[in-house]
Amino acid sequence: MNEWILAAVVLLIGGAAPLALVCVVSEAMEGVVALSLAGLISTLVLLLLAEGFHRQPFVDLAVALAVMSFIGSVAFIRFLEREL
Repeated sequence: MNEWILAAVVLLIGGAAPLALVCVVSEAMEGVVALSLAGLISTLVLLLLAEGFHRQPFVDLAVALAVMSFIGSVAFIRFLEREL
């Protein structure tokens, strides 16, 4: 295990666990913000894993995840706008 993979594991455990708790416990809009930040953390984890394993396809997957995470967040906000 090199330092890139270790950084990915630490970021995943330290970043995703509190965001999952926020998504479950808080109101809808705070959950959307936490979900958007979780997409960003997942993108960073994939980039760290790509460097740690020396695999180029993980970078392509990270870029696709970043775009889809943004689109998903905008769609959630659009649908929650009706409830507010």
